[in-house]
Amino acid sequence: MQTRAIGRFFVALAAATGCHAPADRRPFTVAAASDLTAAFGEIGGAFAAKTNVHPTISFGSTGLLAKQLTQGAPYDVFAAANESYVEQAVAAGACDGATKSLYARGRLVVWWPASVAAPPAALADLADPRFVHVAIANPEHAPYGRAAEQALARAGVLDAVRPKLVFGENVRQTLQSAETGNADVAIVALSLAIGDEKGAYLPVEQRFHDPIDQAMVVCRHGQNAELGKEFVDFVASKPGRAIMQRYGFLLPGESLAAGP
Repeated sequence: MQTRAIGRFFVALAAATGCHAPADRRPFTVAAASDLTAAFGEIGGAFAAKTNVHPTISFGSTGLLAKQLTQGAPYDVFAAANESYVEQAVAAGACDGATKSLYARGRLVVWWPASVAAPPAALADLADPRFVHVAIANPEHAPYGRAAEQALARAGVLDAVRPKLVFGENVRQTLQSAETGNADVAIVALSLAIGDEKGAYLPVEQRFHDPIDQAMVVCRHGQNAELGKEFVDFVASKPGRAIMQRYGFLLPGESLAAGP
């Protein structure tokens, strides 16, 4: 009898003080486009400092992550590099369309390692024979790869550059191709080039490709959609926006004419 009374006391105390059961803070997972590797690495740490829960973030090609979601992958949040893939996941019933929001517009750059003696001064320079291999992400499933191919076409050099192209599985792997010398240059996300001291970069004019509008959404097959929603809100908060801005993203509410 005394044991039951003590148990009732602690239940009442928890209710009175607003304590949460441990299940409320159970882990959650985020599927994120590879261009977010640096930015979301920092955002994940800031979110953990606020909530005492660190998200598990899986980075990859947006198209391949969307495919995993439609096949039932247990992610709580999907942060895509192109909103069309979010719509695809929503249409498949994997994510909640009511939670979809644009969180950033990405930017494209040409990156080269410090060892390149005569770097490009313009996108059209990639047609020059001094550039033997040009790395881009696979345009079949990577939005930044699609934008890179489009930019080369609008610059009038896609046919000349096409035989030189080497494809990365995602935009992070594409950058690594140039970092390791397997490509002379790489067309990648500004967010990955910023802070990379191994080389330098040239911004690609936004008129050369369609907008890289990036969206995120809360998904249905994860373990903790509630905490996933908190993460989505944190990305849109003042601290989250400050981090995204440091990595060169154009954010909702900012002028689309800003940046390179």
